[in-house]
Amino acid sequence: MAETIMKDLTCIRCPMGCLLHTEKNGDIITVTGNTCPAGKAYAEEELTEPKRIVTSIVKVANRTTPLSVKTSVPIPKDKIFAIMEQIMAVVVTPPVKIGNVIIKNVLDTGADIVATKNID
Repeated sequence: MAETIMKDLTCIRCPMGCLLHTEKNGDIITVTGNTCPAGKAYAEEELTEPKRIVTSIVKVANRTTPLSVKTSVPIPKDKIFAIMEQIMAVVVTPPVKIGNVIIKNVLDTGADIVATKNID
């Protein structure tokens, strides 16, 4: 018999911020409190494979001001620290434009680390 896991979440998929109550019993997930389908999808993902967008900074050669970067898509939450290690090891050389790929397919997640500002 599978253990029932209950968890309350605040949905972040839209501005409503619905309070979601979830129950997971084996492979069956029940979600209540959502006012739209995005809330149900968010809760199910949080219970099975939570993901996050990672934002950070990388060093810029011969500059004191760093370059802000982020993942191009949400990545599995359990890979955040390993990805941060890779990001911290990078030094970019200007010019860099918004959207330039700084690290391609970081840790084979399908996510690129991309620049979020221009540096000339």
